[in-house]
Amino acid sequence: MDYNYEQTSEVEALDSIYYGDMQILQTEPMHKFSIPIKSEEYDDGEGLACQLVFTYTLKYPEDLPLVEIITDEIFDEIVDKTELYNHLMEQAQENLGMVMVFTLVSAGQEWLNVKWDSIKKEREEEVLAKKKADEEAELKRFEGTRVTVESFLAWRKQFEIDMGIPAKREKEGKDKNKLTGKELFLRDTTLNESDLKFLDDGDAVKVDESLFQDLDDLEISEEDDEDDEDYVPGQSSDSD
Repeated sequence: MDYNYEQTSEVEALDSIYYGDMQILQTEPMHKFSIPIKSEEYDDGEGLACQLVFTYTLKYPEDLPLVEIITDEIFDEIVDKTELYNHLMEQAQENLGMVMVFTLVSAGQEWLNVKWDSIKKEREEEVLAKKKADEEAELKRFEGTRVTVESFLAWRKQFEIDMGIPAKREKEGKDKNKLTGKELFLRDTTLNESDLKFLDDGDAVKVDESLFQDLDDLEISEEDDEDDEDYVPGQSSDSD
């Protein structure tokens, strides 16, 4: 295989494909050049980008080319470039014996797109998770502590103690033990017997019958009859 021919032909083809982006860094003793790659949204202000630097070896393409990845601080904060390098080396091994730079550049480009999509998804999930956590925290502010039967009974017991309710109940219980006059009467039969004994005692109450002997001598005038609601003029009261 004419290694120099294969290498020169590939460099010319790559320069046509990536015209304006590809930079020839050296031609002797071996070709060295760089090609930028970037994710699809990079030009819109977000995404990933880096430079792939290739250096041919003496027997390239039967030997692997040297590959470097030039990144900036932003890239390194987001992505471990070793992952990209290992991915490119896997592709290089699969294409060993053939010119492969275009294949490697395309594989690197695709890897950045997939990686960036994964990063965006993770960020979106983090935003949603934070939003959900904030909403749950806000709801808890209004919900308070969830009440169970056990927690309610414990709270009520402490509340009643603080309000002195057990003492009040004890006092009310004692007051209820005090019987009313009726309850005493119904419960103690001796009280009933004492009343009957009072009634049977003939000397207990004396009536002066002389007070009622002169009732026939009382004169009841007609005016008194008129005051009676049942009085009818001309009708003798004796008719009754």
